Amino acid sequence: MNYPFFSRNGTLLSSTEAVIPLDNIEYTYGFGVYETVRVVKGEARFLSDHSARLMNSASIINLEHPFTIDTVMQAAEALIEKNEIESCNLKILLIGSRTKDSANLYIECLAPLYPDRKLYSQGAKAITRQYERFLPQAKTLNMLGSYLAYKEAKSQDAYDALLVNNEGYITEGTRTNFFAIKGNDLFSAPEKDILLGVTRNHVIKVAEANSFKIVERNIKPGELKDYDGAFLTSTSTKIMPLISVDDFTWLEIPAQTKLLMQKFSEQY
Repeated sequence: MNYPFFSRNGTLLSSTEAVIPLDNIEYTYGFGVYETVRVVKGEARFLSDHSARLMNSASIINLEHPFTIDTVMQAAEALIEKNEIESCNLKILLIGSRTKDSANLYIECLAPLYPDRKLYSQGAKAITRQYERFLPQAKTLNMLGSYLAYKEAKSQDAYDALLVNNEGYITEGTRTNFFAIKGNDLFSAPEKDILLGVTRNHVIKVAEANSFKIVERNIKPGELKDYDGAFLTSTSTKIMPLISVDDFTWLEIPAQTKLLMQKFSEQY
């Protein structure tokens, strides 16, 4: 760990004690959910939203536990204060167990991840990979498929891999949400098929406040040529414009994407 303290079930402990036993079968089998929260100037951005989604993810996979949104938030804020943090990423892990009361809530501080600034002006590359996440609206520890797709993206100098479902439609990135844009219309995969990103939700609010329209639509990779552009959203990314997907390249980042990036940055 990069910081001296972590939190276990609301108790602040030395990072040297941050261990998970090898015989913890729930952790080994991925019976857990998680969140990543961006800390800026000592403030955990959208902490209540992330905490609520953690609870929802746990509910989806029937992970019983004794924690609440308030206890998660209090533990996170106490850890930020104890570590005297200005900037970091908080990783929140809720790991199930055989009984409700033996579930564990871990919170640790990690070095913040910042994308290369030139990507925001030049646009990022993405690739596509066939994969459907199990229970897509839950942010679970079952990340092998996404990990392999992301690893392939990195090997091709791409920012992320876009996941394509069994029907051939783009759903989301391995760690991002995906939007296509045409004029003032933003197009997203149906919400039932994706993780409802916290940053995504706030981007939609800013978009609607600035006369953009949000449309749920299934989009195949071959149909991207019919759109002005596309972008990704995530906690670490905010809004990342795409310049290419696989072999298809847009000539430029649309002016409306740049406008939305500006409006989002002004507010957040």
